[in-house]
Amino acid sequence: MLEPEYPAVNIEEHRREFPGLAQKVYLNYGGQGMLPQAALEAIVDTYNYLEINGPFSIKSNSWLTKRASLLRQDLARELQVEPKTLTLTESVTAGCNIVLWGIPWQSGDRILLGDCEHPSVVAIVEELARRFDLAIDYARLKSTLNQGNAIEAIKESLKPRTKLVVVSHILWNTGQLLPIAEIVELCHRYPNGSIKVLIDAAQSFGLLPLNLSELGVDYYAFTGHKWLCGPAGVGGLYISPDAFLSLKPTFLGWRAIQDDGENQEISLKIDGQRFEVGTSAYPQYEGLRATLATHRQWKNTQDRYRDICQLSQQLWQNLSNIPNIECLQQQQPKTGLVCFRVKSKLTHSQIVANLEERGCFLRTLKDSDCIRACVHYFTLPSELETLVTYLQELIEPE
Repeated sequence: MLEPEYPAVNIEEHRREFPGLAQKVYLNYGGQGMLPQAALEAIVDTYNYLEINGPFSIKSNSWLTKRASLLRQDLARELQVEPKTLTLTESVTAGCNIVLWGIPWQSGDRILLGDCEHPSVVAIVEELARRFDLAIDYARLKSTLNQGNAIEAIKESLKPRTKLVVVSHILWNTGQLLPIAEIVELCHRYPNGSIKVLIDAAQSFGLLPLNLSELGVDYYAFTGHKWLCGPAGVGGLYISPDAFLSLKPTFLGWRAIQDDGENQEISLKIDGQRFEVGTSAYPQYEGLRATLATHRQWKNTQDRYRDICQLSQQLWQNLSNIPNIECLQQQQPKTGLVCFRVKSKLTHSQIVANLEERGCFLRTLKDSDCIRACVHYFTLPSELETLVTYLQELIEPE
């Protein structure tokens, strides 16, 4: 396939597509990205279209159905899967809920979690365990950040009745990139039969070049509002064809029902729409489509990922050269997440608050007791230098 041609614009010109970047150093894409102007305009234009034509008219409903189909196609292109395998959701958490509550659990079944999973996912699993008498095991992945083997850590934690493994593609509190294809192969070949794998893609979608068909994952829950810089409230869930039939919907609504014309008997759709419920914030769908187009106008996913890694490695190196700063990763990062600890009279929260007052946006993480900077492909080297300068000013020599 021929690579598309990209316009000859410089990064400063491209950044003007993201008005929120003006007059600030924004490094919190792992929390929420900055909307491009095209997305803002698409959202407003969609609301205007619906009001002019009647928000529940035949014309509007037909138009929205087509736009939802186009969004599935755009997302499928990003993930290199078939559109019918995708369910449109509101968030990663919504996608994880669909999977976790949709599996036919039996008393005594086991779920294996990585020890770096987000509290939202942990809370779902703990409630499942209480209701269905399940056992929870934890794979020690945090200890493999700088040494050890993540695949072996998971292998050592699998049990004969393990039914599902839940891990993140990129660990949100350390920045570690997990070898998902190898983890999936391990689980699918486990002696007690195929163990399904659910991936939390909160920090990977929009950052990594992805091919879910090659990864072999069963379930991949993602969002558009973080690294992709889309509107909040739009995400998705990929369900592999092999895993689809065994997953049952927990919530049902009109979007899941197959329209059989005059047939009054209710039947469910046979694709990812089976797990969609009811009315959503449809203008946000158009916002996400516009966001995807904005990124594609710059570079392809492989080149954007390369730029992210180069910039994050630059920040990692600069931070590593400061005596009172310790980066969690001892080797150059392979993602845009750079987590570090600061030895100072100021707490991490105080440092982040001070940085924000100066127009530099990061966040603290309690789980790893660190500060996290998220570097995107359009982050400027000068912005990273500004962050380093501010940190040096805040840190008092011991």
